[in-house]
Formats: sequence, C-alpha cells, structure tokens
Amino acid sequence: MNPFLSSLAAIYGCASAARVAAYRRGWLKRRSLNRPVISVGNLTTGGTGKTPLVAFVARLLLKRGLKPSILTRGYRRHRGSSLIALEPSSARSPDPRELGDEPALLAAALPEVPIVVCADRYRGGRIAEERFQVNVHLLDDGFQHLQLARDVDIVALDVTQELSDRALLPAGRQREPVEALNRAHLIVLTRVDLGNAGRLEQIVRERHPDVPIFRGRTRLRALRSFSSGQELLPESLEARPVCAFCGVGNPRAFFRNLRQWGFHIVGEHAFPDHHVYSEQDVASLVLSAREAGALTLVTTEKDFVNLPADWRADLNAYACVIETEVEEQEAFEQALLARLGNR
Repeated sequence: MNPFLSSLAAIYGCASAARVAAYRRGWLKRRSLNRPVISVGNLTTGGTGKTPLVAFVARLLLKRGLKPSILTRGYRRHRGSSLIALEPSSARSPDPRELGDEPALLAAALPEVPIVVCADRYRGGRIAEERFQVNVHLLDDGFQHLQLARDVDIVALDVTQELSDRALLPAGRQREPVEALNRAHLIVLTRVDLGNAGRLEQIVRERHPDVPIFRGRTRLRALRSFSSGQELLPESLEARPVCAFCGVGNPRAFFRNLRQWGFHIVGEHAFPDHHVYSEQDVASLVLSAREAGALTLVTTEKDFVNLPADWRADLNAYACVIETEVEEQEAFEQALLARLGNR
C-alpha cells in the first residue's frame, strides 16, 4: 500500500474517532426529532446493499401498521441544498437528477412512504412529521450522520468486501475504523450468498460481542423491461447471451449475482458509482453487446433511472428488480421493535 495514503488514512481515522468522541461527550450537539429514528448505514462509501435493506425495513414497518418516512441526502443531485418532500402516491415518478438516484429508486419501490430529500435530515424529519404525520423515521445512509439522534443504528456489512482499518479513506473505501461498530445496535451481513460470512462475523464479535447479527442475501424478484415497463420472470432470459453493465459501489458482486441467477454473461461493463449515462455511453454499450453476440442488456434498477429517458424505450434491455432477504426475519423484526419500544 502507498505509504503516503497509509499516513493520510491514519490521520483520517484519528479525526473520525475525535468527531465521534465530541458528540458522545456533548461538545457537539445532536438534535432529536419527535418520532423515533432508525438509521440504516454502513462503514464504507457504498456498495453494501444498503438501499435494498432500507426498503426491507420500510416494508416491515408498514406491515406493523406504522407510518414511516425516509430521510435522505440525495447524493449527487442537481439541487443539492434544496428540500424536496415527496408525498405518498402510486403515480409519483420522481426525476433522479432532482432527487438523486437512490431516493428516486426508493420512491418508486415504496409509493406509500413519504420521502424527504434534504442535507439537513433534522429539518427533513420535522417536515415529514408536520406534513405527513409519520410516526417513525428511516434515516438513509445515516451511520455517520451524528448530528441527528437516533434510536436504532442498523449497519450493513458486505461479506464480499474487506473490513480493516488499512482500508480507511483515502487508502480504501472505509469511512470509519472498525471500532465504530461499537455504536451499532443491529448488524446485517449482506450478500452471504456470495461469500463466507464467518470471518466477518468474527471481526464484529471481537469488537462488539453482544450485538445481534443477522444475515441477508440478494433475491432477484423480477426483470423489468425498458421498453414496456412490464415485469417478467427471471427465467425469461435463461441461457440467452446478455451483456451486463452497472454503475454501483460493488459491480463485481452484481456480475457474480447475475451468474448465480443463471444468466449467460458475454460482456461486463462497470462504471463509477451513481454514474449518469450519456447517449454516447448507451451507444457504446449497444455496440459492445452486438460485438459480443448479445442482443440483450441487463443492469440494475439504480442504473435504469440514470439512463437518458429517450433511450430507455428503444433498448432491448432489462433492469433487475432485487430484494433483500434477511434470515431469521422474525428475530430481526423483534429486535428492531424492541429497540423502538424503548423510546
């Protein structure tokens, strides 16, 4: 590893720990909303399956008769400082460039849940309480957002990614030292279908022996046609050569999942996380697929919303509609509600 980057990572780790200590000791003040807050976050800069986990938790809360909101920053959106409040509606079709791709994806997947996009999550939460009468908040990507008090911290850890202080920013993609897991109330090891969860669970137990640990896997529920918007069974593309592309935090995991789900991949193309595709990008993908002998493109729902709108209808392409499944779901639900009950 580059010695210079290692030195910067050590400085970053010390600064991160000092910031946490300042909030813990009250030198920096947290603000509390009137309703309980569930944070879903991670230790890395992305790619842990956090967004599907947010949707999973939201559906659990809805099933229990609760009225959740989702509070999110809206990464890389055009109007980064503005507040956007999406009221529940089955007809809403948010622009990912205004909201950010992940809030737009959650808005489509959870039409009954109000979503407030704002860098100031406290302000967003107050708007959600006043305008939509919600009784619980889901704080998206909130583990490092210490300004807002929370009742439950859920941390997603990807079993396919290294967890080590050697991977701290800027040397790697880790936002905080492993010791930060001491703040977690529940931990979900994601993508256990792609790797061995034992080693990661051991690392967590060494730091936090008593935290409840659950295992999650990625399930392919359907394929959504770009041209018609209809959902098809995944078996529709079995044995057909396809070209896969994505701009997500862990592209290798997506490509591995595709093969595990039975796709015949003849080409892979990875773009930076949250990539907004140009017409030139799409033309290049189509050409590459044809040269590889594939007539079909496959990608993620997140990438679908980042494609040029006027290209979507003309592509022979499908977005993978995925869901997170948590093993021992009932135990997870009970642990979550127990924490909320303390409030």
